[in-house]
Amino acid sequence: MHIETRLALHNAHLADLRHEADTYRLAAAVRQPRDLRARLGWTLVEVGLRLASAPRAVAVARQA
Repeated sequence: MHIETRLALHNAHLADLRHEADTYRLAAAVRQPRDLRARLGWTLVEVGLRLASAPRAVAVARQA
């Protein structure tokens, strides 16, 4: 492939990548922050899972 053709294809691909990056940045800026209820709910789930698994870890440590 001729070098000018290769360079032109490279520049076209680079322009496409920049366009996709700009589109993603704009979409991320417009996206609303997560709902407070959803964040609180997932935090409670995480705390509950940690509390549910804590006694098992303590019991294993005592047996050793």
